[in-house]
Amino acid sequence: MSTPIKIPLSRPDITDEDRALVLATLRTPQLSLGPRLREFEEKFARFLEVKHAVAVNSGTSALHLCVRALGIGEGDAVITTPFSFIASANCLLFERARPVFVDIDPETLNIDPEQIEAKAKELRRKRSGGAGRGKAKAGRLKAILPVHVFGRPCDMPAIMEIAKRYELDVIEDSCEALGAELRTKSGEWRKAGSFGRCAAFGFYPNKQMTTGEGGMVVTDDARIAALCRSMRNQGRSDKAAWLQHERLGYNYRLSDINCALGISQLSRLKEMIAKRARVAGWYEERIKDLAQVIVPKQGERERISWFVYVIQLSKRFSRKDRDRILAGLRAQGIACSNYFTPIHLQPFYRKAFGFKPGDFPVTESAGARTVALPFFNLMREEQVDSVGECLKELL
Repeated sequence: MSTPIKIPLSRPDITDEDRALVLATLRTPQLSLGPRLREFEEKFARFLEVKHAVAVNSGTSALHLCVRALGIGEGDAVITTPFSFIASANCLLFERARPVFVDIDPETLNIDPEQIEAKAKELRRKRSGGAGRGKAKAGRLKAILPVHVFGRPCDMPAIMEIAKRYELDVIEDSCEALGAELRTKSGEWRKAGSFGRCAAFGFYPNKQMTTGEGGMVVTDDARIAALCRSMRNQGRSDKAAWLQHERLGYNYRLSDINCALGISQLSRLKEMIAKRARVAGWYEERIKDLAQVIVPKQGERERISWFVYVIQLSKRFSRKDRDRILAGLRAQGIACSNYFTPIHLQPFYRKAFGFKPGDFPVTESAGARTVALPFFNLMREEQVDSVGECLKELL
């Protein structure tokens, strides 16, 4: 018999105001492509300080539309991270493009800009024929797809400089980082998702805010926004008749019901991010002195928007040790998880591309030692105490 869950891994923060706006929308005749959709998009774009936002039914759909809108297709190469949720690489495979992985920074767990540049140089050399006589040229490098892992922004100024040097587009996977900010060299604070040609956000129930299921494409490029709006709605254009389809499209629409929840949640987003930061602070106070644990810490040039609270066990711990700790927490009714299994070691990727252990050692080391602890807006301090005490005993 399984142990009842006393402390869940995550829980959405839904208020009576959220429910009231959803119910009010249900009383209208416009449940899709209606006024709530436009309102949600406009308010989200204003929050991100970008020109356009296009609501869709998931963060994965948002990433896919970004890839298509930039014309990334069969044989094209995109540099990205193997330490992420699998959707950030799958969205490239949807278009028969090739994810080119590079390893991560061991402290931030985000993609390493130095390795991006090294890989870009290598691919350019191969493309120009420098790989050797008789060898096939590599596919054209088209873009960089950084992932803001766990709500910590990547080093976007460095990544944007590399992109400029190599004439590459940048798609930001910001699905875990709504509200995260980074200070640029000029001292300006900018939000994750506002640096690249376009970016994707997700609103699954464990995120900083939720629409139940949902996502958003953001961009300053009117052409990209128009393409995404068309493709999310079966390839229709805004001006064409309902049964007139100008391009290949999908049913990636987000209902006005979901958008109503998003509007209400967005109005409380700063408050919810602050609640999550408070919970992260409680955790740090309780486990920062444990020599066996690496605690996530915020740098001077960043403002983390805490998506999850993930610790790393020290390098003397093995994957088996980590898994025993996960099992011990669960035995006490404390939900927990490993974050992430490296994408290149997922069965499908190993079979399709021949990846093997040792290809990206920093990613693999982190993936073997991470523990995601219970984390949500309304978590109580005594719940953090219980998790911390149990973790100490297990260590």
